[in-house]
Amino acid sequence: MKIKSTILGLAALLSAGMVQAQDGWNFPSDPAQEKKARELNAAYTDYLSSEQFVEATHALNWLLVNVPELNESIYQNGVKVYDGASKATTDEAQKRVYQDSVIAIYEKRGEIYDNEKNWIENKAYYGYQYYKDDKDMLEGPIADFEKAIELNGTLNPTLTAAYFNLIYRNYAYHQAYTGEEILAIHDKLQAMLDKAAAEGKDVSSPKSSLEQLLVAMELIDCDFIENTMGPKLAADPTNEALADQIFKYSVQYKCYSSKSFLQALEIKHAKEPSFSTSQVIAMRYVQDNKLTEAENLWKQALTLAENDAQKAEGHMELATVYAKQGKKAAARNEAKAAANIDNSKTAEVYSMIAGMYMNSFNDCKGGVSKIKDRAIYIAAYNAYQKAGDSSGMANARAQFPSKEEVFTEGMQVGESLSTGCWVGETVTLATRD
Repeated sequence: MKIKSTILGLAALLSAGMVQAQDGWNFPSDPAQEKKARELNAAYTDYLSSEQFVEATHALNWLLVNVPELNESIYQNGVKVYDGASKATTDEAQKRVYQDSVIAIYEKRGEIYDNEKNWIENKAYYGYQYYKDDKDMLEGPIADFEKAIELNGTLNPTLTAAYFNLIYRNYAYHQAYTGEEILAIHDKLQAMLDKAAAEGKDVSSPKSSLEQLLVAMELIDCDFIENTMGPKLAADPTNEALADQIFKYSVQYKCYSSKSFLQALEIKHAKEPSFSTSQVIAMRYVQDNKLTEAENLWKQALTLAENDAQKAEGHMELATVYAKQGKKAAARNEAKAAANIDNSKTAEVYSMIAGMYMNSFNDCKGGVSKIKDRAIYIAAYNAYQKAGDSSGMANARAQFPSKEEVFTEGMQVGESLSTGCWVGETVTLATRD
């Protein structure tokens, strides 16, 4: 970052005339210089202790320029002095000079002492405070935050929002990132916060700030996921990180109908199969009329079910798929299996079975006996009765044979009839009138 007109004048350094370090102090070998260095070191620390920050800058500046390797404390205290001075002055130009000096002190400290990882976060945060409203000065603190993450592998949770705020501003002012780059930064910070939360830290505030900033950028909607992120995943289906992003944001923004969401979910499922991923993918396959694929997914879902509720749902959904495929006997078996596991599904199961019976008349009729052909409706009636569906019972009864038809065929009300066909039930003959 380019620092403007810093008060320090750190280029004018004296490199000679230092005595051997004693207890970390390197006073000049020249007696006059040593005396002055000791006096000014005492002077600036006295001013600092009494919070006379502007007065302290004069003595400290001489030390920083003339004896830069005197002791690391002049850099540690120098930040306090110049930051305090920036708050003490009302002159905006002078305030910026003091602020620039804080950053310059950190940079000179980094040249002399190999311990940047210990204070780089502090430098980044001072830069955030000083330059966040200056669109031409954002790159410096952003680079410092990124250096902090590089050196330490993480970022203090309390600073994540400040860093992402700079990203937000740099994007708003300069369109400095693509949408995917911003999402990658956001996800990296979220992962840091998740780790901190797992360690027992309260990260609710920075998490909330990150989400608010992301929403404010207006980057993500279903079109962005489908048309920007989706094609990249289609071109590189091995990109698990991108698949995770698409899945996460599709769920967050309720973009369930997109092709990219399905592809991301398939990738996630292949890596970590679960009942829930099988469930959602199978439902999408049904929606797209990919019934064979849906059948296979529901069969897999049953092997991944963690409780009876999931098992019952799996059998019921598999029954629905079989019904759509015309595998009515298999559909009935799966539906009954669902009811056996969860009796709360009894009504749903027997309404489904009854509906299949009602719709099987044309497939099952033999055309020899009207009575036997219509026995299927009696089976449907019985199923509706188990479902507690009075309307369905009435519709089925309306299709029963008439008394006249029973008499004509020489049969008796109350005798047993076999429905035949796939229904394969024995019913008691009854009439509609």
